[in-house]
Amino acid sequence: MTIRVLIADDHGVVAEGLRFVVEAQPDMEVIACVQDSREAVRCAIETCPDVVLIDHAMPILNGTEATLMIRERCPQTHVVILSMYSNRVHVLRALQGGATGYVVKKSAAKEVVDAIRVVHRGGRYLSKDLADGVIDEVVHKAHSEDPLGRLSSRERQVLQMLAEGHAVPDIATVLALSPKTVETYRGRMMEKLDIHDFATLVKFAIQHGITSIE
Repeated sequence: MTIRVLIADDHGVVAEGLRFVVEAQPDMEVIACVQDSREAVRCAIETCPDVVLIDHAMPILNGTEATLMIRERCPQTHVVILSMYSNRVHVLRALQGGATGYVVKKSAAKEVVDAIRVVHRGGRYLSKDLADGVIDEVVHKAHSEDPLGRLSSRERQVLQMLAEGHAVPDIATVLALSPKTVETYRGRMMEKLDIHDFATLVKFAIQHGITSIE
């Protein structure tokens, strides 16, 4: 059986490199290669691939939030997150979002291929660069202990875009909301997190894997 793979990475060179690696496998095919996480969600819903290979550090909608949306609409699709980060916070968020694979980008291409095969069989794959202690904590840590669990998916999207420097009117346009609604989400989110200034909000977003400092 051929494993149908959707690749999403906003760096064109990286995306093409992943396509080359995947298509070199006799049991895999790339059904689409996109550079926008929202397009990845749309494409996944339309095609229901076996595996989605998605970069975590995507602008506007990060890989973890995209994973949540994909898994809600296509529960049979497995998601492997690619990330430059190997710390507990990022791995935990990815698995809580529904990913069953997490590969650190500096890992060899073989790890990507192995991850696709493992998750397609119904298993869980975590990059070998992750320490055993981190893996244990990621697998067993309760979701309720994560402060991001207090936020809705829409609030997390607004948080990411604010932290990336987008103005309220621009966020409203992208998310098809009114500026007033975006302001309401921002106020509600900061209240839930007990954060009272923008600098602290940005720091929180980076520390909890919502966005990166790339």
